[in-house]
Amino acid sequence: MKCEEPLFDSPRARIAFNPLRAVLCSMGLVVVTWECTRLCFRGAADFLNSSDLLAVTLSAALMLLLLTRGSPLATFGNWLALALVGQFVALQLVNAGSGVRYQHYWFVERTMDTGMWLLLGYLTVQFVLVSIATLRHWRNIRAWLVGTRRPWQLACVGFVFLMTAATVSRQPTIYAAELCFAGLVQLINVANIILAIAAIPDGTCARLAKWCDGLLCGRFNTDDHRALRSDRFTWLAALWITGATTGLSYWVYDRHPHVPDEVVYLFHARYFAEGMLTVPAPFVPEGFDTDLLLRDGDVWYSPVPLGWPAALAIGAYLGIPWLVNPILAGLNVLLVLPLLTRLFDQRTARMAVILLCCSPWYLFMGMNLMTHTFTLTCALVAALALAIHRDTGRLGSACVSGLAVGTVSLIRPLEGLAMAGLLGAWVLIPSGNHQRWRSMALLILGAVMMGGLTLPYNYALTGNPLAFPINVYCDRTYGPGTNSMGFGSDRGLGWTGLDPFPGHGLFDVLINANLNLFATNIELFGWATGSLLLLAVALVSRPWSRGDRLMFATIAAIIGIHSFYWFSGGPDFGARYWYLIIVPCVALTARGMQRLGERLLTPANRTRLIAAVGCLCVMTLVNFMPWRVVDKYHNYRGMRSDIRDLSQKCDFGRSLVLIRGKRHPDYASAAVYNPLDLNADMPIYAWDRSPEIRARLLAAYADRPVWMIDGPTVTGRGFEVVEGPVSAKTLVERNEFPANSQP
Repeated sequence: MKCEEPLFDSPRARIAFNPLRAVLCSMGLVVVTWECTRLCFRGAADFLNSSDLLAVTLSAALMLLLLTRGSPLATFGNWLALALVGQFVALQLVNAGSGVRYQHYWFVERTMDTGMWLLLGYLTVQFVLVSIATLRHWRNIRAWLVGTRRPWQLACVGFVFLMTAATVSRQPTIYAAELCFAGLVQLINVANIILAIAAIPDGTCARLAKWCDGLLCGRFNTDDHRALRSDRFTWLAALWITGATTGLSYWVYDRHPHVPDEVVYLFHARYFAEGMLTVPAPFVPEGFDTDLLLRDGDVWYSPVPLGWPAALAIGAYLGIPWLVNPILAGLNVLLVLPLLTRLFDQRTARMAVILLCCSPWYLFMGMNLMTHTFTLTCALVAALALAIHRDTGRLGSACVSGLAVGTVSLIRPLEGLAMAGLLGAWVLIPSGNHQRWRSMALLILGAVMMGGLTLPYNYALTGNPLAFPINVYCDRTYGPGTNSMGFGSDRGLGWTGLDPFPGHGLFDVLINANLNLFATNIELFGWATGSLLLLAVALVSRPWSRGDRLMFATIAAIIGIHSFYWFSGGPDFGARYWYLIIVPCVALTARGMQRLGERLLTPANRTRLIAAVGCLCVMTLVNFMPWRVVDKYHNYRGMRSDIRDLSQKCDFGRSLVLIRGKRHPDYASAAVYNPLDLNADMPIYAWDRSPEIRARLLAAYADRPVWMIDGPTVTGRGFEVVEGPVSAKTLVERNEFPANSQP
């Protein structure tokens, strides 16, 4: 599309100092700063809410309008402000929440109220304004599309764009309606952003292009990979990631597990840090019951694979387990750039790193206690070591690659299998600097040496080196074969809300793929246009480079191998089972920008394309990231850390603390603060599960004062003290049991 001049006339005057503009911009900045300060120094009940986010978005839009008013960028500012508020409005129409569910628009699940109709009214106004402006240039747009893309390419891009806009519902008609509505919202935003960047004057584009060249190309020779080790760009990106994820982990995630898996990972890491393979079982196991704990006689242990708990144990030993993933997230950036520079040009590699730094999926995954960030670290080490081996022929690099693949298998065995297949195939591709079969032997040797550590570990826990503890746990808890790979009616753990059909078959594969593709489209970049549009452009562009083929092969392998597993991964942190595709996705998005830029007619338009991506990333940071924080990840899944504060405030000391409510989140939130030795002179948190179990707990801890605590599902708020301290004898004599505790 030819965009040599702005679509709308705008004044060509310079931005002059205006006291009123300065005051209003300062007011907007104060609002944004105040809300960020509240986030950093909030109390337990003083967190941001939707009204606060509206103030932030309107302040940002107002500052944008005032800063560009009376300048050549005035029209650009008008359109971008419209898109900024439009994205906020669209997000308010989404029902996501902090529960275990996939997000849908509100009209799918409830009757629209006045507030929802007002939000739809804004989107209607945005649609009308954008449509009128777009129709004025439709002839040029159509000519550009027809002249640069074949019909099958346009059809493929349109299919990806539409089919990832919404996820399945139980009623096909509702799914179709939501798909059309979500696709229309994305399309409005695509047109809105095009109108905004088309209004940037050519002179501004020239200055922006010079700045982008300096940022994306730098002063290093693109053939000198070693120079990238000391590249300021890379270190700044890594520091940004580590700082951002540390802040999210501290202030949003509260340095506290939220997913049941995280509770057991932390427990596992703590006893690993003490040099133990198991811990003594409690006297009353039913009173300390949490998910994913296996009791075998008089010992107790976590059945999950040992790789991630072993790494997390370093943080647990130092007292900062919540910092492990933020540090690994920053380290990954240092690995991504040299890897991508060996597969693509430096401009594409740097653009991919910038996109990674703006990815909500990556940032939120870096703040948690899940396995996936460390899995990505090991996968990147494996790929980079093999790339170095192919370039230099160093045999040690091939062995390091194998060791890293083996480590992946210790964390997530399925991803380890996928990485082994991918890198094994890459080894067999001819290269002038390595001998294929020797390289393959070293890769296998390293993988077997490291991955084989699971055999003695399995034997120590289960008595059988081939019996994985997680499968033993699932067989005992849910039935034989329920957690096995493959297809059949016996697959699955009966999670009706997350596993729509019994067993595992073709329909499960299709629905799981739909759920994860939708989650990737939303979470990868958080763009109002959808996150997969430019990746779809790369998909249909020919010919593919060597790097393109490797990236698409990685995506296909990760998606393909997970098709044999019954569970999609659920809505926790996006398509988390597919997390290893995140680097290929950002790389291919950068490639999609490059391939689309080749079809644009002028250098100014290619710069406008970069500006469009920049605007979308800014909108994500202003709108999507805060919305996710407030709507989902603060107190995610009902897990709260305020029992930690309550313990300090009330000075529980050497006591028995009985938690009323559900196993998760009420008891699980408190259980993470139990000592490994349940006889230690510290607060012991137990689940007030039934009269019989309470009586046994009171008998086992008869010498301790007792506190009675209502959990969040009971209070509807946070943890609250009901009574305490009171003697165990007094409670036994009362023989009271609340009706609100439940499994």
